Amino acid sequence: MKTSVMLGTLALAGLAGAAQAATLDDVKARGTLNCGVNPGLTGFAAPDASGTWQGFDVDLCRAIAAAALGDPAKVNYIPLSGETRFTALAAGEVDVLARNSTWTFSRDTDLKLDFPAVNYYDGQGFLAPRALGVASAKELDGATVCIQTGTTTELNLADFFRVNNITYEPVPIANDAEGRQQYLAGACDVYTTDASGLASVRATFETPDDHVILPEIISKEPLGPAVRHGDTEWADIVRWTFYALVTAEELGITAANVAEMAAAPTENPEINRLLGTEDEYGTMAGLDQQWAVRVVQAGGNYGEIFERNLGESTSIGLARGLNALWTQGGLMYAPPFR
Repeated sequence: MKTSVMLGTLALAGLAGAAQAATLDDVKARGTLNCGVNPGLTGFAAPDASGTWQGFDVDLCRAIAAAALGDPAKVNYIPLSGETRFTALAAGEVDVLARNSTWTFSRDTDLKLDFPAVNYYDGQGFLAPRALGVASAKELDGATVCIQTGTTTELNLADFFRVNNITYEPVPIANDAEGRQQYLAGACDVYTTDASGLASVRATFETPDDHVILPEIISKEPLGPAVRHGDTEWADIVRWTFYALVTAEELGITAANVAEMAAAPTENPEINRLLGTEDEYGTMAGLDQQWAVRVVQAGGNYGEIFERNLGESTSIGLARGLNALWTQGGLMYAPPFR
C-alpha cells in the first residue's frame, strides 16, 4: 500500500511537472514571446512613429524574451484593454501580461493568476485642469470623473468618495486614449488612474502645465507582470528575470559593462552567480548560464530602464520615489541570488 501510494504521488508529480513546463515549451516551440501590453500608455507601452513598441513594460517583455529565447527582439506585443487583459492571459492568448496591472487578492485567487514580482509601486491619483481651481481631491464634491472600466480604480474611487462623504458622477472610459480625449474635451472634471499613468497622460498634452496632479494618493497599486496559476517554472523565469534587473542595479552591472563583467569570475560571488561564471543557476531555472547577461544587455538594469522610459529627464518626469532601491530609501529589494 505504501509503495503504491508513493508511486501514485510520483506519477502526479510527474504530470504536474509536465504541466508546469508548458508555457516555456510553447514559447520555445513558437520562437516568440506573446506579451500582453497596454494599447498605448506613453512611457510604459506604446508604438513609436515607426511602429516599434517602446516603454518600461515593453523592456520587461524584451528581458523575458532574452532570458527564455536568447533574443530580446523575439516578442509579439499584443495590446489589451483593461477589460480583456486577464481573459486573454487565462485563455493562453499571451504568455505573460506586462500591462501596469495591480496585484490584488481577488486577481491572485479568484482569477487564478500569479504576480511573480512588483515592477512599479504606484497609487491612484487625480488629474485636474489648473483652471478648475481645486487643490485637493476632497474638494471634488459633485465632480464628474473619467474612470477606466475593468480596473481597480473603480472601487478605489467609490471608497474614497464614500469615506469623505462627497459625491461624484463617473464617466466610464475604455482605455487611456479615450480617457485623454474625454478629459481634454471637458466630458469630465477630473481624470483618475494610477499616478504614473496620469503623469504619462499629462506628458502628451500640448500644454501640460495647465493641468495638475492633485496631492492625494488614495490607494496602493503594486503593479507587475502576471502569469497563469499552475506554471511555477514559467513564473520563476518571469520573477527572476525581473529580479536580475534589480540585482544588476544593486551590483553596478549595466548594459555597457555586463559583457566585460561576465567574461571572467569577479571577486563578488553574487555577481558570478548572476552572470553565470560560478555555479549552475541558469540550469536551475531551465535556462542557460548566460541568461542574465542577455537580460541586462537587452535594455540595461532596472534603474537604466526606469530612467530611460519614466525618469526625471523624460517628458513624464517621474522621480524614483518608492521605486528606488532599498539602499536608497525605496522598496525595490531583490531576493539574493544564492
